[in-house]
Amino acid sequence: MAEYDLVVKNGTVATADDTFHADIAIRDGRIVALLDDVPAGAAREVLDATGKLVLPGGIEGHCHIGEPPFGGAELADDFESASIVAACGGTTTIIPFAGQQEGKTLREAVDWCHERARGKSVLDYGFHLMIADPTPQVLGQELPALIEDGYTSFKVFMTYEGMKLEDMQILDVVETAQEHGGFVMIHCENDHCITWLAERLERAGDTSPARFGIAHGEVAEREATHRAISLSEVAQTPVFIVHVSSHQAMDQIAWARSRGLPIYGETCPQYLFLSSEDFARPGWEGAKYICSPPPRDPGNADHLWRGIQNGVFQMVSSDHCAYRMEGPGGRKEAAGELHFHKVSPGLPGIENRLPLLFSEGVMTGRIDLQTFVAMTATNAAKLYGLHPRKGTIAVGSDADLVLWDPEKTVTLTHAMLHDRCDYTPYEGHTFRGWPVTTVSRGEILWHEGEVRARPGRGAFLPRGLSSAVRRQAA
Repeated sequence: MAEYDLVVKNGTVATADDTFHADIAIRDGRIVALLDDVPAGAAREVLDATGKLVLPGGIEGHCHIGEPPFGGAELADDFESASIVAACGGTTTIIPFAGQQEGKTLREAVDWCHERARGKSVLDYGFHLMIADPTPQVLGQELPALIEDGYTSFKVFMTYEGMKLEDMQILDVVETAQEHGGFVMIHCENDHCITWLAERLERAGDTSPARFGIAHGEVAEREATHRAISLSEVAQTPVFIVHVSSHQAMDQIAWARSRGLPIYGETCPQYLFLSSEDFARPGWEGAKYICSPPPRDPGNADHLWRGIQNGVFQMVSSDHCAYRMEGPGGRKEAAGELHFHKVSPGLPGIENRLPLLFSEGVMTGRIDLQTFVAMTATNAAKLYGLHPRKGTIAVGSDADLVLWDPEKTVTLTHAMLHDRCDYTPYEGHTFRGWPVTTVSRGEILWHEGEVRARPGRGAFLPRGLSSAVRRQAA
């Protein structure tokens, strides 16, 4: 009888701390041994990783899946298709959002999302909460109970009608997090600045997609980021600044961290590889690139790479929010006209996140393998309460692995991808290095161009305390 269910042989293993050669022995979905050489016949199945890098599976901590329509546009992917898309891009864990709707409780939002994930997700998953109405009942009863149940992170907004919270409300949420061990994520844009600028552009009749970047300017993001830092300082509680797009906002985070404040941040591929020139393309072509906050000027990305290299950012997440452009529920139909604030903001990108960062980060020498693993897996596992079960390659951890072929070159077309969207913002981009095999809890989901994933195999992950919360309490 074989001792192991699966052995990954002859690969170069990389974690956030080290790179080494080892065979990885897997049993019952967990890594049970890291060995120099597993003998023939010791495993029921062997995966030959000769010439490949073996890395922890990616953790996608910022993605929108199966949510209600926004601005009339419907998300293209449900939990089945989105989780397959993620697996094909080297991701093994997803944490989308359970958003509180007007007149609904947080628990109702969670139940609604579980119903949509049940029987569909091929990947293990958790949920962040979105808090839009922090009533005394929500803060005093629902949120503490949900934190206890493993929903230990939650997001608040400084913009978007129906979702934005005022500073006093954010302070109440942050205080609740402090008291019960939650981790607060903040979307930082100054809603008053955005509204003021948008109204003036509309009066001037200047409503092309290019004007989205004017209304959602860098100053609005910078000010809101500094304000979020100040609120964190007042409440003496860690906060996580999500989808940082501008170097001005990044510099606020760097300033806070240099003072020892518990501020964390992420950026996204669209801010590293797209720019204001993309949504300035003519007509509806430019509307494909509208997301909030928007990509900045072409020179901005160099500053964000510096933030990755210097540890200002702890994650690179996709903020996958895939709306079709065409057809029923698409952005064109929902908008009704080409207007920068009527086109629902969001970009597809969950399948491209890891290949983009690997190709343009690792293969160009901007970052090393350890930084890549930390930014795409380990830090997310720690900050979202999943480590060491997820995010590393170690005895006892889940056997979530991705085999990378660093020699494989791919020129991307949307037809190659697995989402239900109708475009990719990275069309024609050439990648060096590609994920060729994805393993989740010892089960091969994606291998050499073949999807093997079974819908519904993914398990819900109750999560523990964030490492940021533990560090602050120590």
